[in-house]
Formats: sequence, structure tokens, C-alpha cells
Amino acid sequence: MEKGIKIVTIGGGSSYTPELVEGFIKRYNELPVRELWLVDIESGKEKLDIVGKLAKRMVKKAGVPMEIHLTLDRREALKDADFVTTQLRVGLLDARIQDERIPLSHGVIGQETNGAGGMFKALRTIPVILDIDKDMSELCPNAWLINFTNPAGMVTEALLRYGKNKKVIGLCNVPIGMEKAVADMLEVDHNRITMDFMGLNHMVFGREIYLDGEKITDKVVDSLAEGKLGSIVKNIQDLEWNPEFIKALRMMPCPYHRYYFQTADMLEEELKEFSKGETRAEVVKRLENDLFELYKDENLDIKPPQLEKRGGAYYSDAACRLINSIYNNKGDIQPVNTKNNGAIEGIENDSAVEISCIITKDGPKPIAMGKLPVSVNGLVQTIKSFERLVVEAAVEGDYHKALLALTINPLIPSEKMAKILLDELLEAHKDYLPQFA
Repeated sequence: MEKGIKIVTIGGGSSYTPELVEGFIKRYNELPVRELWLVDIESGKEKLDIVGKLAKRMVKKAGVPMEIHLTLDRREALKDADFVTTQLRVGLLDARIQDERIPLSHGVIGQETNGAGGMFKALRTIPVILDIDKDMSELCPNAWLINFTNPAGMVTEALLRYGKNKKVIGLCNVPIGMEKAVADMLEVDHNRITMDFMGLNHMVFGREIYLDGEKITDKVVDSLAEGKLGSIVKNIQDLEWNPEFIKALRMMPCPYHRYYFQTADMLEEELKEFSKGETRAEVVKRLENDLFELYKDENLDIKPPQLEKRGGAYYSDAACRLINSIYNNKGDIQPVNTKNNGAIEGIENDSAVEISCIITKDGPKPIAMGKLPVSVNGLVQTIKSFERLVVEAAVEGDYHKALLALTINPLIPSEKMAKILLDELLEAHKDYLPQFA
């Protein structure tokens, strides 16, 4: 009997884990995961226990020989792994609440992966992920690291520049959400839609769009301009695009572009929620508590449909699809975060980009997309400069680089405000930012 695959999920107590388990179960015939290790930290122990028991019930119901292991010992879990997935939140949801509340208290956008909040999530997360990478280089040097911890682009950038392993891929559910939205609008199966994705994480564009290989970009752009496309992710206010703007852009923007192209409206919506005493993070915290109450039910042995209300729905399924394609050398096309290697002209070869790739046993091969259209090149380059500086600040604990990064971010109105936000957020998160001590 073949040995089967060992997968380690760090952040195993996440509310998304049941979707991951479901994805492995339904692909078991071509992706024989014999061992799934769910790893968490002491403060996540209770959630790990609840999710772990649900995972075991799901596997039992499906009748597949997959062993579920629960542990707080990361090094024990990593030994001889084939794939490692990371889905962690340093500082838990309380840290995200600060990332959103502190900027909003100054009348600036507070968001989990963009602007000041996104930067602080990266500053807390990057050292932890680089630590995992170091353990992997020692305990499972041939394993692939599939990261879906946000901000996925900056985390991938850090791993590519400072990590020991070269087998690193960042993953986001936004491109899949974009494809699904087009498929739903056209009332066709999702697997008939493909897109040429190019850009950065949460800054990605659908350059061309295809149905069964036939180009349908103009049709989709017209429908998008007419407001016929539904919501793409659950966590972003769905404001209508100006039809003329979308026709001029002639690409499909991602939902996060609203923060840059509709900044004033997005801020107004956020401030309205904030004045009622509630940010998106607090909504998520409630959703998450409700999910864990469901997960505790000893009769539950499937992924509950309520999970799809979370902004990260389909993340885990994207991860299973990616792992399956690497393991089986499928050569299919998927959007991932990987080393640019010349695929987008004008962005450094060593930098992380989010781009359509051919997925092989040797990992993703980015498809050459040429230059970014002049209309969006400036914005994408600015965000890439911001990402680079944030990564350096995270690794070096450099206050000045952090200040510079925040100042050049388009969502921060001035260098004075950048310093106010930097100082307040450094104070709020000091327990998770030892590098700035």
C-alpha cells in the first residue's frame, strides 16, 4: 500500500478547518491524505479541540482512512510533512479589532489587509511565519508551504526574500470569488470560466475573461458596468461602480479596489458602523462564536453551510485544489501568489505577484502577462513599494521603514497621520511586536 500524504495545518483551530477537511475528503481518491495534523497554540487549544472532534466525525462519516492528529507541538507535527498550510491570526480577532478601530478613531480607513491595519497584521505575522519556515527547513525540507494567512501578498514577499525554503506559495480566495461571480451571472458552471489574473494580492485584476476558452471580457465588463454582478466576498461593502469608469478600465477589478477607487464612500460606510460601536472584526467575532457553538454539536458531521457567511469562504477549497494539482502534476491554471520571474514586466523578478500560473509538481509556473496597463501601473507599483518596506520593517524591527511604508500608502492622508497611527498601533500591539521593543 502506498504511504499516502502527510499534511500539517498550522492554525488548525480556525473556523475554516472544516472546509479544508471537506476538500481533502472529496478528493481522497486522487489525493490520499493519510495524516492531517492540526496544530495550534495554547490560547487556541479549546477551539482546536472543538474543530478537531468535528474533523474526526467528518472523516468517520466519509469512511476514508485519514488520521486526524491534534497537537500544540508544531515541531512534532512538521516532521516529514509533504505539505504545510498556514492559516493563523497572531493576536487573534482582538488584534484585528484594534487594526480597524484605531485608524477609524482618526477618520482613516481601518481594514484587515489594507492601509494601517494591513501593515500591522503583516508586522505581527511575518516573524511567526518565518519561524515556521525555519522549522520546516530542518524537519520537512521537501514540503510545500501553502500560506493563506493574510496579508498573503506581504507574507509571500517575506518568505521569498527572507525564508529558507523555495517551495512557497501564497493563496487567496478573491480570484476564485471573481470567477464564481462571473459564472453565477452567466448561470454556468464555475469550471467553465477562466481569467488572466495579474497584479498583487488584494490588488489583482481580471485582465481577460474566458468562457470555455472563448474571450468574453467585453460582455462581462458591460454587465459589471450595469451592476449585474453580485457580491464577490462577504466582508466588503458592495458599492456600485460608476459604469463609465468600469468601461474605461476594461478589466475586472477585485473587491479590495473599492478602498482605492471609492475611498471616501468606503470610509463613510466604515465610520457609520464605527459610530454604532461595531467594526467588521466584531461582526466576524460574533459569526465565529456562533460557528463554534454549531461545531460543538456531537451530531454534526459535515461542514455547516453557515461557514460560507465568512469572508474567506472557498479559501480552503482553493488550497485543496492547489495541493491536488501539485501532487498529481495536473498542469491546470490557477491564480496564486508566487515569484514574478518576469511574468509582469516592470515588477522585480524576485517580488511576489498574484498571477495565473500553470500548476505542476515543481510548483507554479507564472504565465507571462506583459506590462500592466498604464491606467493601473502606478497604483500597483505604489502598493508593491509599500509591501517591500513593510516586509523590511517587519524583519528588521525598523521604526523608520514602518513610518515610511505607512506614509506612502494611498489610504493614509499625511505623514503626520502616519506617525500618529504608527505610534498608537505599536503601543496597542506591543505584546506581538517584540522586534520593535
